[in-house]
Amino acid sequence: MEKYPIEKIRNIGFIAHIDAGKTTTTERVLYYTGLTHKIGNIDEGTTVMDWMAQERERGITITSAATTCFWKPTYRQDDSWTCRINIIDTPGHIDFTAEVQRSLRILDGAVVIFDGVAGVEPQSETVWHQADKYNVPRMCFINKMDRMGASFERSLESIKERLTPHAVPINIPIGAEDKFEGVIDLIQMKAVYFEGDSGEKVVMKEIPSALQEEARKWREQLLEKIAEQDEKLLERYLENQEIQEEEIRKVLREATIKGNIVPVLCGASFRNKGVQPLLDAIVEYLPSPQDLPPVQGIHPKTGETVVRKPDVNEPFSALVFKVAVDPYVGTLTYFRVYSGSFKKGSYIYNATKNIQERVGRLIRMHANHREEIEEIKAGDIAATVGLKDTSTGDTLCDPNNPIILEKITFPEPVISMKIEPETKADQEKMSLVLKKLSEEDPTFKVKTDPETMETIISGMGELHLDIITDRMKREFNVNVKTGKPQVAYKETIKKTVESEGKYIRQSGGRGQYGHVWIRIEPLERGKGFEFINKIKGGVIPDEFIPAVEKGVKEAMEKGVLAGYPVTDVRVTLYDGSFHEVDSSDFAFKIAGSIAFQEGAKRAGLVLLEPIMKVEVIVPEKFLGDVVGDLSAKRGKILEMKERGMMKVIDAFVPLAEMFGYATKLRSMTEGRGNFTMQFDHYEEVPQNVTKQIINKE
Repeated sequence: MEKYPIEKIRNIGFIAHIDAGKTTTTERVLYYTGLTHKIGNIDEGTTVMDWMAQERERGITITSAATTCFWKPTYRQDDSWTCRINIIDTPGHIDFTAEVQRSLRILDGAVVIFDGVAGVEPQSETVWHQADKYNVPRMCFINKMDRMGASFERSLESIKERLTPHAVPINIPIGAEDKFEGVIDLIQMKAVYFEGDSGEKVVMKEIPSALQEEARKWREQLLEKIAEQDEKLLERYLENQEIQEEEIRKVLREATIKGNIVPVLCGASFRNKGVQPLLDAIVEYLPSPQDLPPVQGIHPKTGETVVRKPDVNEPFSALVFKVAVDPYVGTLTYFRVYSGSFKKGSYIYNATKNIQERVGRLIRMHANHREEIEEIKAGDIAATVGLKDTSTGDTLCDPNNPIILEKITFPEPVISMKIEPETKADQEKMSLVLKKLSEEDPTFKVKTDPETMETIISGMGELHLDIITDRMKREFNVNVKTGKPQVAYKETIKKTVESEGKYIRQSGGRGQYGHVWIRIEPLERGKGFEFINKIKGGVIPDEFIPAVEKGVKEAMEKGVLAGYPVTDVRVTLYDGSFHEVDSSDFAFKIAGSIAFQEGAKRAGLVLLEPIMKVEVIVPEKFLGDVVGDLSAKRGKILEMKERGMMKVIDAFVPLAEMFGYATKLRSMTEGRGNFTMQFDHYEEVPQNVTKQIINKE
């Protein structure tokens, strides 16, 4: 009998806004589950999960770290309740959004952590909606209840208003700020205190008399919400009959997995209070892989839908969610197993790339420490070393039962900069290292400018690119110089035009002949590119159609107005002609390119720029200056609100105006203001700014 069968596995992630306390909470989890014997501290740079040098220096999480621990709810006597918890601690900074996205794709449940003072913050909303996208059941943990200005009720209200009306507390705080002592468990109706040097001893006591009335009120709300989930329970609740603890837990578990209830807990991880009840809730209410619907994919050859149940007897299938470059071990490939089992030393089929690779080693990760294992089974998360051609989003499966699972989609980079090696020795290593890093991070792109032959790197923000160049120096000993950050502008058109492209060359011997008519029309923002073939009666043979599309795409990549890629365009190929002897793929590719460039010039070309959603938090006395400065940066103020003693400004601001803003904001607010920003949408650049951009080119 497997010690941890699939129903005893929990694959969960901690997700949150930057600084809400994810890593601090994870460090307590590792300590209480016995994985570490000393609690890691962010300020001292001794955390287990933030193991990279850059993470420890900056006190932020950059990569999602995976670890495995074991837990039995504190009030359960029976060891059969012990579960294996695979935890992924994700970054909170928006520049590393890919790490959150790829983690959520393969998790079965998530704990969303909130700062008890700030409540819901911009990145909390982003990660919440990412979890919605993948239908991940989740629970909330309102952290930092010991901080000045912390308010459980205000934070809960912000969750209900901005994220979900289904949030229901299952424990509430005893005291707040410096008087925060413990929590009241609303299911057992007991006060829970945390004793010992590190809060490791959980002590249950009677609820203090001053809080009994409030606890009853909150329990009533919980019971009402739970009774709504089950008809028989509702009848008994309305007749004032007692509902047993086990019944409450059973219905709460089912409702959490369906997303009908989001349990809310609270605590202060840094003060070692409230983490054990959170672990209890993870085991009790978040799903095992078995509780979720079977995974669906397509058969690579037939295109038919294939279903895989979370069962060891099904054919093997797994999704690669992360590729990490380790300077000592080589390439680490992390994957989540959805069905079947797999032993090390066997061959694995990469259905996405149609290749087979041998898996020599299987590893269970504990942050940056590794435990060798012989076999991996359905529902588990592991890593392997040395897969050469496998990248993020690939499906690994049984060669005799191929399947391709849904890929992970990532946002496009919004910022670029040129990068060059400092010495000749660095030159040779640079391109290799950049290739490795772009394989590891799908939001990091590398290309060579065809005109200047400079290497251009692109990413999600200044911090993102800063970390990449820092890693090149430290991990791979490659010294590089970088240029100023550049905005990833795009071009688009405003009106529909028809355009002809002809490429005819006669120079003795076989000539070249390609002739096309295309219609170019604008698409709504964010739709990208569509190519429609409306050729009838063979006026252009079928084999030349892909070449026309390729020519159009190449012209779009180069840009027409200022050399930026063209987007949100539909191109319809509707007429043309060919020559029996002289026509070729090459001729039709050039004809497609000419037609697009000619047409685009008449189609009202405009520049688009990335617009960032910015949240600035400042003391009231600096509000006027900061709002004035944002308006001068072409910002649109969306709303202003209060958060404790601070003022919060929400605005849309063009990315081009935000370079160096951190320094400027600090000097305007005596170092007391801070801000977060994330990409929101593309918008047309004003005419006068467009002229400046084109003239700079």
